[in-house]
Amino acid sequence: MINKADVIIIGSGVIGNATAYNLAKAGKSVIVLEKDESIGDGGSTRNGGGVRQSGRHSAELPLAMYGVKNLWPNLSEELGVDVEYYQEGNLRLGKTEEHLKVLQGIVDRSKALGLDLKMVEGDEAREICPYLSDEVIGASWCPTDGHANPMLVTLGYYKKARELGACFITGEEVVEIKKIKGKARQVVTKENIYEGDKIILAAGYGSRKIAETVGVDVPMNPILMEVLVTEAQSPMFYQMLGTAEADFYGHQSTHGSFVFGGTSGHEAFNKDGGIHATNSKTASAVCRGIMKYFPDLGDLKIIRTWAGHLDYCVDGIPVMSHVEEVPGLILACAFSGHGFGIAPTVGMLLSEMAMDKETTLDVTPFRYDRFKAKI
Repeated sequence: MINKADVIIIGSGVIGNATAYNLAKAGKSVIVLEKDESIGDGGSTRNGGGVRQSGRHSAELPLAMYGVKNLWPNLSEELGVDVEYYQEGNLRLGKTEEHLKVLQGIVDRSKALGLDLKMVEGDEAREICPYLSDEVIGASWCPTDGHANPMLVTLGYYKKARELGACFITGEEVVEIKKIKGKARQVVTKENIYEGDKIILAAGYGSRKIAETVGVDVPMNPILMEVLVTEAQSPMFYQMLGTAEADFYGHQSTHGSFVFGGTSGHEAFNKDGGIHATNSKTASAVCRGIMKYFPDLGDLKIIRTWAGHLDYCVDGIPVMSHVEEVPGLILACAFSGHGFGIAPTVGMLLSEMAMDKETTLDVTPFRYDRFKAKI
């Protein structure tokens, strides 16, 4: 078994796979370790597929804007897989004056950072998407936002990385990172030991337990979110959708089905035993919200629902960072449900970090040491 590489990546979600692809493209040897038997069997393939810039934290927005301008438009061609990327805009909807205040705040903050985002009144929103109910009195509108298929993106990166020589090993649960002469050097699984010049930890919430084996704690918690998919319909609209209350989000897919994500607020009490179990309340709660905004979807049948855990950071933004006290270790976790849309950019940046290059964009806001006590 090959057990040495320039870079060992822990986690084969969209972040890990995108990083593996960029490293392999640069000629580096890469081993990706995945505890599950399937590739991307976590939040990477269990999300609403949003490729959005609007509503981003100011730290994340440059990453999202860079990806939309430079990476997403050509991703299908680059990976040799149709990732079903649509750039048809994003409507974030409001039904009350309070909603409009929330949306106006998002618009003001984003425009100040250079994003093309504006407020539209209800009638203008219905011109963009005629299926909106009369209850919608306004929305934010970002014409350059969009969506893609999370499974196809995640597996597309995996496929292309393998073609370029990256080695993926499933069913390899990492139990420990070991330092050799003060530097992170080995990754210990239940069965094997792997060795690399750099170790990238991109295992979602599972990263917290693994990082603790070298004395590092990332302050994040798991939050269960659910997604539902409907039967297929003829094309209706391809905008990405959301609300001021963030109670649901989604889009219509190439297949014709609608994919919507959301929460009832009761997921935290679901005794799931650590598995991706859905909650009996969530789908019905999400559907009630959807029908208020899109009454024409009221008779659609739900084909299935699924759930996944977000690695939610205490301050809501990712950790993408070298660790000063553990040379050789790069953290790539705590993406807080925002990781899919910025994954192409993050994969580029992490590969640059692993090769000790100057990063294309500033990663200072994502440093791990922002959580350290200031003396």
